[in-house]
Amino acid sequence: MLGRIHSFESFGTVDGPGVRFVIFVQGCVMRCRYCHNPDTWDQSGGSEYESEAVLQEILKYRCYIEKGGVTITGGEPMMQLDFVLELFEKCHKQGLHTCMDTSGIAFDKSDPVFMAKIDRLMQVCDLFLLDIKHIDRKKHQELTGQSNERPLQFAKYLNHFHKPMWIRHVLVPGYTTDEDDLKRLRKFLDTLDSIERIEVLPYHRMGEVKYEKLGIPYVLKGVEPPTSEQIRQAEAILGCDRYGK
Repeated sequence: MLGRIHSFESFGTVDGPGVRFVIFVQGCVMRCRYCHNPDTWDQSGGSEYESEAVLQEILKYRCYIEKGGVTITGGEPMMQLDFVLELFEKCHKQGLHTCMDTSGIAFDKSDPVFMAKIDRLMQVCDLFLLDIKHIDRKKHQELTGQSNERPLQFAKYLNHFHKPMWIRHVLVPGYTTDEDDLKRLRKFLDTLDSIERIEVLPYHRMGEVKYEKLGIPYVLKGVEPPTSEQIRQAEAILGCDRYGK
């Protein structure tokens, strides 16, 4: 099975527990205004790799990731679900912990073929880093170009199967810092009992140079990162201390 890969990181420390081998795949239908990896949007970009070739690359670093594992991110890895399944099945046979960083935007419960694959994924993915961009549907559409219906459905699906989740929420002043929106998000998260961790990720501008190189307008130009107080408030409302930061 071939996958289109943007890049690898052999010593990741922020994409799941422990030291991890991180795979950045190509392709995403979202156009998040704060995305710092716009070079992963194009699903025809990157380089093609067979799943076995990626596994062999992972195993070079086994001594470092033995107590961590493998994380696949992007882009949106669910858009290359067949490749992810094959790779994670191989990783599981090697006894490696597996993690998917996803927005859930590709989740389609109306497609029985897709859902059969998702059911398989439940068997070989140990942890999901679920990015919830915004709880308000209209604001989510404005922020990402997509509805939040599928991401929220996927959160409920994972919860139904008691799959461990780390919830991630990017804090962007003027977009995701509204107190009422954060309280609504907290109310939704309180309905999920398989959450292990909630992380507030402060918006940063490190990806701005990529937009310039790609000739893509950077719509958040001039937006400052959140203040320490805004971060503390968001963490308090979302209950990060209940799960850990």
